[in-house]
Amino acid sequence: MNRKQKFLELLENKVILFDGGMGTEIYKKGFFINKCYDELNLSNPSIIKKIHEEYIKAGADVIETNTFGANRFKLQKFGFEDKIYDINFKGAKIAREIAGEEIFVAGSIGPLGIQIEPLGPIAREEARAFFQEQIIPLVDGGVDLIIFETFVYPEELLQGVKSVKTLFPDLPVIAQITIDEDGTTLTGAEPARLIREIETFGADVVGVNCTVGPQVMLNWLEKVRKLTEIPISIMPNAGKPKNIDGRNIYLASPEYFGEYAKHFAQAGANVIGGCCGTAPVHIKAMRTSLNSLLKDFRKSRINIEKLDDLPNIEVIPVEKKSRLAKRIRDGHFVKFVELLAPHGVSAEKEIEKAREMYYYGIDVINIPDGPRASARMSALSLAVQIQKEVGIETVLHYVCRDRNVIGIQSGLLGAYALGIKNILAITGDPPKLGNYPDATGVFDVDSIGLVNILNRLNHGLDIAGNPIGKPTGFFIGVGVNPGAINLDEELKRLDWKIDAGAEYIVTQPVFELKVFENFIKKIEHYKVPVIAGLWPLTSIRNAEFMNNEVPGCNVPDEIMIRLRKVQDSKEKSLEEGIKIARETLSDMLDMIQGIQIAAPFGRIQSVIQVLDGFNL
Repeated sequence: MNRKQKFLELLENKVILFDGGMGTEIYKKGFFINKCYDELNLSNPSIIKKIHEEYIKAGADVIETNTFGANRFKLQKFGFEDKIYDINFKGAKIAREIAGEEIFVAGSIGPLGIQIEPLGPIAREEARAFFQEQIIPLVDGGVDLIIFETFVYPEELLQGVKSVKTLFPDLPVIAQITIDEDGTTLTGAEPARLIREIETFGADVVGVNCTVGPQVMLNWLEKVRKLTEIPISIMPNAGKPKNIDGRNIYLASPEYFGEYAKHFAQAGANVIGGCCGTAPVHIKAMRTSLNSLLKDFRKSRINIEKLDDLPNIEVIPVEKKSRLAKRIRDGHFVKFVELLAPHGVSAEKEIEKAREMYYYGIDVINIPDGPRASARMSALSLAVQIQKEVGIETVLHYVCRDRNVIGIQSGLLGAYALGIKNILAITGDPPKLGNYPDATGVFDVDSIGLVNILNRLNHGLDIAGNPIGKPTGFFIGVGVNPGAINLDEELKRLDWKIDAGAEYIVTQPVFELKVFENFIKKIEHYKVPVIAGLWPLTSIRNAEFMNNEVPGCNVPDEIMIRLRKVQDSKEKSLEEGIKIARETLSDMLDMIQGIQIAAPFGRIQSVIQVLDGFNL
């Protein structure tokens, strides 16, 4: 029997004890968190060996390699991405040397540190390839199994498990996710739904680790143990850390952990260990506690309860999502007008402009969300006020820059409850482009991930797969730049957006007809309505600003020349800008199903002048 088979057999006969925290032990030995701990496998292996030895002496059955963050993206931050193989291989060799033949070695792998689809830019196939950059050297170095730890997103964890089973089908895998204080994942997945999902991944053991202490994990274990026969692992932190003089101190005592080791075992855990803040003294207390249990303490069979199926969700048809959606579905030409939110707390002027546009026959008011990373009244607030006081629908820009995925979901549910039905999913400009360069961008997801979140909500599910009751009915739009420098990349992203659930397209302002025609030819197979952006230029300075300072806008030389000829007259500049916009609109009409007209500097007269005479 090889060691891998021996580990799986051992699972059936005893509770297996893993070691405790690695990072916190390294920290205690004088290495600050600005250092790459994984690289110590190469530069200071004696420290890692000593920690392994201490855990084995404490009674651990399994030690984990010092490779939790040794993937391409995390090593890149320290300039060690070219040493992925060496760091992982040496981490496995160190642990194997110390473990000998009696102790098992688990290759530790953490999250990549970058979002994968459907929420992020990394494809599933790419994610598996990145995981395999760790898996191969870990196996070459002699690990007996792989343990995935502290994952937040089940989809990423699934790709990790697949990456092992594709290369090494017989290699045991433990798949662990992290939970918060109420026992749900950090994205909100309830225990029952989570175990239902991850038990299908193909891992040999599933469980939870990190973030919370023993009590929360015991509660989680008691809820899920009766729902599955798959072995379960539990690896808590030593409670919540307390900051003392700038250092995070974990306060849960070894005796407390020893007592909970017994509780975990009696509640049905097959694998037990420690995570952040746990030390060899905690593992020793757990070993003593487990040794005190009778060998046959858990011979009775677990009675598995059937989990109720998810309810059937009736998705709202497109034509019933909003008035805009119905008009587009019915083939009407639609007219958007873009209004910016005010810098202050009063929206009276914007509401009056929206009212005038409504009376003129505009279909929707389009409201950017912090354009060019500027700080204004929330776009949602203005959208709700306009819909309530004017009666015209709005299209709410929703950017990923300022919100994490939890904030995104909360905001979207709130927006829908307030009557917002039309969304334009936007990644958002980086803060450094705006008036607050020291502000930080979140960008948990980009616009592709945001469309996926919207689509899930439209199917009655949150980002964690939990039912939300009545589904939303968002009409989902996306932005695109027909004049992108790398058009192939722009089209690839558009393809992903449409695949994720985008239902209409709004373009950046169009100034070059040939560029736009080329773009339309390349996307005509999508059969998705295109709303073309139109910006009535007000002067040569406005054109130069658009061309040089607005991401994604390209104003050709011919237009620059026309505006320079009239630059001495404000009135003639405005007239020429309107004339250019009308010519562009006339040339595009046969290629589009709608137009979005900006009102530069709030000049809604420009909108009327552009549309005057067109029977739209």
